[in-house]
Amino acid sequence: MPSLDSNYRGRFAPSPSGPLHIGSLVTALASYLDARANRGQWLLRMEDIDPPREQAGAAQQITNSLLNHGMTWDGDIFWQSARSAAYDTYLQQLLDKNLAYYCGCSRRQLAATNGLHIGTCAHPGSPNGDAIRLRVPNETIGFNDRIHGSQHRTQVELGDPVLKRKDGLYAYQLAVVVDDAEQGITDIVRGVDLLDASAWQIHLQNALGFKQPRYCHIPVIVGDDGHKLSKQSFAPALDDQYAFANLCLALHYLQQTPPPDTINDVADLLLWATEHWRPQDIPARRQFDAINKSL
Repeated sequence: MPSLDSNYRGRFAPSPSGPLHIGSLVTALASYLDARANRGQWLLRMEDIDPPREQAGAAQQITNSLLNHGMTWDGDIFWQSARSAAYDTYLQQLLDKNLAYYCGCSRRQLAATNGLHIGTCAHPGSPNGDAIRLRVPNETIGFNDRIHGSQHRTQVELGDPVLKRKDGLYAYQLAVVVDDAEQGITDIVRGVDLLDASAWQIHLQNALGFKQPRYCHIPVIVGDDGHKLSKQSFAPALDDQYAFANLCLALHYLQQTPPPDTINDVADLLLWATEHWRPQDIPARRQFDAINKSL
């Protein structure tokens, strides 16, 4: 079990683009157990800032699945769709300090750099309908991950990410940093597919004067085609009728010790898993192969 930290504040932050699947349950469970093992808070944030990708009713399905799997969050759900004023305030701070800029570059114009925007605009933008990008310095950004150890990324690897899109929607990189700071998040447990994005987010945290949280990036589950299980790839939704079995499977993916046969309900399973949580046993690799689940 990790050392106890009563100031710990973790979160699970799904997007309502579809119901939870086994991959998202693994992430939710890891973040939940890490918070509870530290006697900390576990918050739920709904990242609903991309309406074209959202699925009607998905937010309710997600909350129902979490509750049916025994994972109750602290406080109210945090909805990103209600956060436009905060995002605009911080964007203006970055623009005023020349730490962000308007950009009108198209994907075709960025093709030569594999889609990365590095330094100079091929089509400098204006406030009238162009994107806003974060200015990433020409230096190495370093951080430590609890599973993957010391990490370093350079400007050439990262490029300048979009903070607000041409269509007026706020980008993930901005929203996640602002909301983690304003919610007082101390620890982020999420999929390794976001490991590289941590460097962008750390630079943005520094630019806005925010504290840096601790990071823990767990492997993601991939299907037979080698791609990450996701709502976009039509990963099958969790069947909440089999919550106990789903949680046992998630613990297996996280390579945690399986519960004894005497445990047979969700509440006791979560209590046992919290008491025996060992994040150091999670493997430092980028993916888990999907397991055919028979119930």
